[in-house]
Amino acid sequence: MSESWKRGGYFDLDRKSSQAVELRTLTSQADFWQDQAKAVAVGRQLESLESEVNEWQKLLDDVRQLEALVSLAEKDDDSSLGDEPAETLESLQARFTKLEFFVMFSGKYDEKNAILSIHAGTGGVDAQDWTQMLERMFIRMAERHNWKVEVIDRLVGNEAGIKSVSFSIAGHYAYGYLKSEAGVHRLVRISPFDSEGMRHTSFALVEVLPELDEDGDLVINPDELEIDFFRSSGPGGQNVNKTSSAVRITHKPTGIVVACQSERSQHQNRELAMKMLRGKLITLRQSERDETNANIKGKHEKAAWGKQIRSYVLQPYQLVKDHRTNHETADVNAILDGEIDEFIEAYLRNKAKT
Repeated sequence: MSESWKRGGYFDLDRKSSQAVELRTLTSQADFWQDQAKAVAVGRQLESLESEVNEWQKLLDDVRQLEALVSLAEKDDDSSLGDEPAETLESLQARFTKLEFFVMFSGKYDEKNAILSIHAGTGGVDAQDWTQMLERMFIRMAERHNWKVEVIDRLVGNEAGIKSVSFSIAGHYAYGYLKSEAGVHRLVRISPFDSEGMRHTSFALVEVLPELDEDGDLVINPDELEIDFFRSSGPGGQNVNKTSSAVRITHKPTGIVVACQSERSQHQNRELAMKMLRGKLITLRQSERDETNANIKGKHEKAAWGKQIRSYVLQPYQLVKDHRTNHETADVNAILDGEIDEFIEAYLRNKAKT
């Protein structure tokens, strides 16, 4: 196994190690905890980075140890090792494949926290119920990764389910993982809301944004913002509902609207809403670049409800299929319970080939 992967190849071990040292030095500064929110974020990043570096370093050490063992055995014409080198190599290759997956998170914002929003599409109350099912799926997925989830905004349906929901997901590579879930998700099942037991097709749109603080690449003109305050309609106690703490921000040049009512104070909600706005503007900029590149290449497909990325079929048979990678499984219950990593990995590996 060549060592080219650790410098400028799969994983730049030297650069990552230097980055960990810089963060460790930062945490030792006297004023580090003055900004507690930033300190916690840096601490999480350092812990994850050091764990990643240690795993790669341990793999490299074990590879070198195996190479030395095999070289010594060949030199002494010693066959007493038997199948041990082959079994060890197989174990090392499995560890490498697992670690290699994280190298696919090479995007500028992949290490960031994520803001995930789900909007009910066509399908009436079935679509709203489907939106709530997706909400549970993503929350269960986040729990499996030990990520922290906080609801930002939630609009409950009149009869059942939810019309829309937005929540932040805090965890290393959260955006890198979840960005593959952006798009239209389609559900086919016998509707529990249809007295005749007819099969219905429902749609929900998933948006995934990086959670961004101030970004030097993105300047937002305050004069281009329309900010409204209103009373929260969600949970949070009497103080939330009696004061106009919820915030809605409209970016006038693009028409983008974001809202937040999860926190008790106007300031906290405004800060969260601004993070959502930055994420949407960055995503819009990237989409425009991708569209320009696609037009240059002579190919462009407009995103629409018919362009679902994944279908979940519960009746007449059970199947979940991703239409971008053709990856599929019949274990629908596991997928809806948040075990979606196989679809994410298939997408990222497929994208890495293009």
